[in-house]
Amino acid sequence: MRQGSVRGDGTVPRQRGGRSADELGWDESLYEGGEDGEGGGGGDDDGPRSRHKEGDRPRPRRRRKRRALRWFAIVLAVLILGTAAAGYLWYEHLNGNIRTTPMPDGKRAAEATPNAAGQTPLNILLIGSDARDNAENQKLGGAKETFNGTALADVQMLLHLSADRSNMSVVSMPRDTLLQMPECTDPDNGKVYPATTDRMMTNASLGRGGPGCTVLAWEKLTNIHINHFMMVDFAGVVSMADAIGGVPVCVDANINSRNSKGEGSGLKLKKGTTYVQGEQALQWLRTRYGFEDGSDIGRAKAQHMYMNSMVRELRENATLTSPNKLRRLAEEATSALEVDEGLDTVKKLYDLSNELKRVPPQRITMTTMPYEYVGVRVQPKPGDADQLFRLVRDDVSLDGKDSPQKKKDRDKAREAKASDDPAAAPAETGVRVLNGTATSTTAATPGRASTVAALLQNKGYTRAAADQSSTPVQERTVIRFPSADLEGDAQALAKSLGLPLSSVEESKEVTGVTLVVGGDWRIGDVPPKPKPDEKDDKAPDTADALNGADSKACMRVNPNYTW
Repeated sequence: MRQGSVRGDGTVPRQRGGRSADELGWDESLYEGGEDGEGGGGGDDDGPRSRHKEGDRPRPRRRRKRRALRWFAIVLAVLILGTAAAGYLWYEHLNGNIRTTPMPDGKRAAEATPNAAGQTPLNILLIGSDARDNAENQKLGGAKETFNGTALADVQMLLHLSADRSNMSVVSMPRDTLLQMPECTDPDNGKVYPATTDRMMTNASLGRGGPGCTVLAWEKLTNIHINHFMMVDFAGVVSMADAIGGVPVCVDANINSRNSKGEGSGLKLKKGTTYVQGEQALQWLRTRYGFEDGSDIGRAKAQHMYMNSMVRELRENATLTSPNKLRRLAEEATSALEVDEGLDTVKKLYDLSNELKRVPPQRITMTTMPYEYVGVRVQPKPGDADQLFRLVRDDVSLDGKDSPQKKKDRDKAREAKASDDPAAAPAETGVRVLNGTATSTTAATPGRASTVAALLQNKGYTRAAADQSSTPVQERTVIRFPSADLEGDAQALAKSLGLPLSSVEESKEVTGVTLVVGGDWRIGDVPPKPKPDEKDDKAPDTADALNGADSKACMRVNPNYTW
């Protein structure tokens, strides 16, 4: 197993040419606490303004620049590997570049059910690490006091590719989102981190067992099964800055991201559209002061705009057919990535890229998890966040453009038919009861599994028993069964509780009839009937959706940072 170096394991850093971060005017003071959170992670890294005139498309430079462009290179790498993989002369060499870490072995969310055509969706967690575990990352990240400290997952995006490969959804989670952490095991040393009852910032998950723990934290919150992860650190993306070329971005007023205290990225652009690369691209991606309310939310929106614009440029830019450029991109992409063992070869990455490239920009939807403030931190917004996660979990396109047949199949699945399997008598049916009443913002109701098990016993299900095992968040109450010979028993249980048949589902994760009491049944003797709006197939407005083909999107500039 080729391990990465995000947790300070002493891996020899990759050597890259070009000027140092100090020579580029890096402002390390921005990582010394302050608004950007704990641990020195994710501050606005400032460099000198570009020597190109604003509005001009800059000329390529010969030297590689030391510029941390972070998370967007992950998706770029996947997109370009498909075109580069034809060069199998470097196949083994490129395979050797790829670093791997195993997926977690802990309790996972159930895998998605195949659609009517037998297809399943694909979920990939994209992680940007702020690791300062070697000299190169230290120069790029600043904050000398954090050298070799615990890495933070300062960028987290869930990329969902639909089962029919017609559309793609991306959900960003702000790095300072407060969550309960699951139990995690560090694959490097076997250290076990116990589950937490108190909430922590989500970016701390990376230091509790690596990217596998970040995967588990997402699954615990969303109940969405994650198939793969892809992660980069500062050094891993530096060399790809100029390889991308100019990308057009837009601001609705002149912007100068620098205040009287010297805080800001140094981004200075004129109103309208400017092609940015290198230093200016770095500044755009890390600008917080000057965009909207100056929070990480505005920065995420700017990153979404850049990512969409970059994808459009890559598709339209004929120069990417250059063999030399493709060789360089393949080399840098494979060196930049740390992935799970399911993506450990160029062939696997190539196959994945072919899947992703099938989606046109107009079917890509970028969103931010609906949130609400808790002091200076945020938490998932009750209702809206759950709705967004449900749409992704149910493979509903966030742009509302699913085909009539897909909508018909989804409605049919919701209107489950009665099983032909005869149900056993209640007293002969064993029922395992789990407490899944936790929500994205509220802890589970204590003793709920025992309470509901007692209710079932009063209904004649004398073999019902509470299971106190940790259970992922369950938005709605469901009944699961492992095989067709228990479907009738599961449906009979649903009928006795007044639950619709659509709440009964087959799952290989259970060994018998299992009732998971959801967040909709935290109190009372009878589960509530599903609300009509629970079938709404639309992303909430608070998700701030941005379509991948929207070339007119413009960042709103804070009046205090204009010139």
